[in-house]
Formats: sequence, structure tokens, C-alpha cells
Amino acid sequence: MAFIILDRDGVINYDSDEYIKSPDEWRPIPGSLVAIAQLNRQGYRVLVATNQSGIARGLYDIDKLDEIHEKFMRELASVGGYIEEIFFCPHHPNDACLCRKPKPGLLLEMAAKYPIKLSDTFFIGDTLGDVQTAIAAGCQPILVLTGKGQQMLENHPELKDIPHFPNLSHAVTYVLAQRDNL
Repeated sequence: MAFIILDRDGVINYDSDEYIKSPDEWRPIPGSLVAIAQLNRQGYRVLVATNQSGIARGLYDIDKLDEIHEKFMRELASVGGYIEEIFFCPHHPNDACLCRKPKPGLLLEMAAKYPIKLSDTFFIGDTLGDVQTAIAAGCQPILVLTGKGQQMLENHPELKDIPHFPNLSHAVTYVLAQRDNL
């Protein structure tokens, strides 16, 4: 069974410079949940890798993050989709941990827990850090232009060589086409 890894904020749900601090603030990007369900129907096991420094900043706690993820899972289930597991880094950027993207710790943790061949796995994100994480872990990066993606593409011309798509739905179409071409 194939795996795919997704960033959360800016890929699956709308991002906020003020952080997503409650279930009410978590709003899916149109089409993203259906795209995940499509991956599931095609046999993909979906994992999420997300930085959640709002915990270290004291903006919300693990219980609140669990509530946010419960809402995400409920809404995803309502369209027939599911997430295998959500891996998150709760640390502050200054903590120098190994799990905060762009370091590959979350993806390496996934590979230690699941039978993932990272070199055959797409990682879809919306930031330069997501692309750097994918490359550091040996994954195949994909950039979506939702969230911070459009700004990243404009500010980092080197990202033009990375497959990039308007949103998760288009990225999923690409992923499925790649598999079909093998």
C-alpha cells in the first residue's frame, strides 16, 4: 500500500498568521477533504506532518489541538476519507528540535513506524520549509499554491522546478497520474 504525506495548514485547511487555535478557526480549503478521500479510495494511506508551535507559544494546548484534529477527522469522514495519523511538532522554532520542519524528523518518525519507502512517497506542502523537509527526508516534494504557496513560488524562483499546483485537488490528480504511469 502506498503512502502520501500532507502538510496541514495551507494545504488541507486555511492557514492563519494568528495560528489555528480552536476548532472554530479550522476551516477546510474547498476540495481538500474530497481530494484526501480520493487518495483513500485509490489505496493511499495518508499521513499528516505539521508544525504546531502555537503549543510552545502558549496559544493553545495539546487538548485543544486534539479537538481541532477531531473536527478535521469528522469533516473528512463525512466525505468518506480518513487520515492514518497526524504527526506534529509542538516546539518553538528556537528550540532546535529535530522534528520541526524543515528538519526531516517527523517524516523519519513516520518511516520508523510505518512501512514507508520515503523515496517513493510524495510530500505535499505549501512552504519552502515543506519542500526542504521532503528533500531532506528523500521524499518527492509537491508545492500547492494555497496557503503560502503562491508567495513561496514568487519569492523562491528555484521552486519553479518542483511540481506545483493550484490546490490539493490538482496535486492529487498529478499523484494518481504518476502512479498510473509506472
